[in-house]
Amino acid sequence: MAKLTLDLHPIFNKGDRIEQALEDIIDEAERKRVPTVEIIPGKGSGQLKKRVLRFLDRKDIKQRYHRLDKDRDNHGRLFVYFRFRGKR
Repeated sequence: MAKLTLDLHPIFNKGDRIEQALEDIIDEAERKRVPTVEIIPGKGSGQLKKRVLRFLDRKDIKQRYHRLDKDRDNHGRLFVYFRFRGKR
């Protein structure tokens, strides 16, 4: 299964770059028709994960993906699933 991965560790303290990185990875998944995006906010205090979840819950973003899962075994990881219809 093909997937894209976004590790937010290198930019965890650069607020403006976090949302841009999230937007970029969603754009790339749609453009390449990749069904899964793995986002790694890390465990830490949980603030970065909350920020990512708020971003993904935005109405304009939420309508772009099919499902969001939190990894049961690793609390520092999220999966965003896309459903593509029709031909490329």
